[in-house]
Amino acid sequence: MVNIIDRETQLCISLAARPSNHGVRFHNWLYAQLGLNFVYYAVAPTDIAQAVAGIRGLGIRGAGVSMPYKAQVIPLIDALHPSAERLHSVNTIVNTDGHLKGYNTDYIAVAALLDKHGVDKRHEVAVRGSGGMASAVVAALADHGLRGTIVARNAETGTALAHKHGWRCAAEVPEEATMLVNVTPLGMAGADADVQSFSDAQIRNATCVFDVVAYPVRTPLIQAAERLGVATINGGEVIALQAAEQFALYTGVRPTDAQVIAAEEYAQQ
Repeated sequence: MVNIIDRETQLCISLAARPSNHGVRFHNWLYAQLGLNFVYYAVAPTDIAQAVAGIRGLGIRGAGVSMPYKAQVIPLIDALHPSAERLHSVNTIVNTDGHLKGYNTDYIAVAALLDKHGVDKRHEVAVRGSGGMASAVVAALADHGLRGTIVARNAETGTALAHKHGWRCAAEVPEEATMLVNVTPLGMAGADADVQSFSDAQIRNATCVFDVVAYPVRTPLIQAAERLGVATINGGEVIALQAAEQFALYTGVRPTDAQVIAAEEYAQQ
């Protein structure tokens, strides 16, 4: 199924230093399935200020924003949704008649998944990682009522992230951790594809494992948790839900869970 582009077609884009095809395939598949006159295109901007000005000047409906632009776009837009204000990080821009508003759908997605999976607020959480995505994940965990420890190789960023949310920072996973969260590239396709980000012993002590890595969905950590009978939340759920939230913000149409799953399957082909 192919969209017919005409003068009424609304354009959405992604702004990334190294664009991927995921958003292009996810959004365009859903546009076609739902009969929406939209098209999505990936862009690698050479000047982020000019790119954001182009969103406003060309009437581009929305833009996904990736690193390193998530903070750089903030002074260039008009307003922040609480999700973006909470993190001082924007991954989605929505243009409404020239008014540009920033959102963080990573935070929105993680918060929604914690509710969907009924994550117990009494968990002692260990989060491995302290980068940009970790900021969104830890903020959502903290706002869910959870507390825990940041386990980070970078002591400076780990300590800063922990201090921001009243958590602890440590070099090792605490023995009392009952929820394990990986927000590092460990297990991601590439050099670290075979690395399990938490040990079997640590997984046995837990009752919930959350891996933000989406490529592949069944990382070594997720496979180990399944083998040991521990409940999981996977990165495919995160990326699909955040993309679905972007889709709804751009179009005003919220796809069904089945449509999101089908779009994500198509995007990962």
